[in-house]
Amino acid sequence: MNTPSDDHHQPVWARTKKRQGGLGGLFANLIMVAVLGAVIAFFAAPAVAFFGIRSAAEAGDVAGLARLIDFPAVRQSLRPQLDGNPAASAPAPSFLEDPIGAVRRQFEQATAPAAPDVDAYLSPAALAALTRGEGRAASRRTGAQPSSADNANTGGPMPRPVYWGMNRARMSVVDDGGATTLFTFERQGPFEWKLVHVGLPGGTAPAAGTAGTDRTAG
Repeated sequence: MNTPSDDHHQPVWARTKKRQGGLGGLFANLIMVAVLGAVIAFFAAPAVAFFGIRSAAEAGDVAGLARLIDFPAVRQSLRPQLDGNPAASAPAPSFLEDPIGAVRRQFEQATAPAAPDVDAYLSPAALAALTRGEGRAASRRTGAQPSSADNANTGGPMPRPVYWGMNRARMSVVDDGGATTLFTFERQGPFEWKLVHVGLPGGTAPAAGTAGTDRTAG
């Protein structure tokens, strides 16, 4: 037998307070859910950016890639890896600080072979290949997206978290031979992250026309 409610015997202020208490609890729960969702989104944002790059690259979405990649920073990260001179990324001393060295550098630059084509790694097809762990072989990819013969629609291997911080995150992709390609993302806003560095596996790019990925682990 149901016990009759005595709400109608209570004063108006008591009934109003009771209803407000129920609404307050619901509002508090909604705030907690929103905060939890924001925290999850904050820490998942770099991974979302990685998969966004893979998807945009495979679709040939140049505008989408521009929103997710800091191309000048990535170019700067690739140059010393391609010319075999890690010190090349550091600013050279001025002429007043090292006049002999400055003259020597001018001579070396005049006689040095052509600089490696960094942009060969930054086409949509090459970026898609990098996210699949193809390493230095990615520069051999041409066209808006890889061909279906390369099983591009499989999406590639899952990235592995290497470092996760408040302003920087790093993920790696490993191919079947163990070669590792590293992707470093930097926070640009509360939920906006951009790719700023690509770490290629060691070794050199395969000759033109060579199939497969670079198998040299970095």
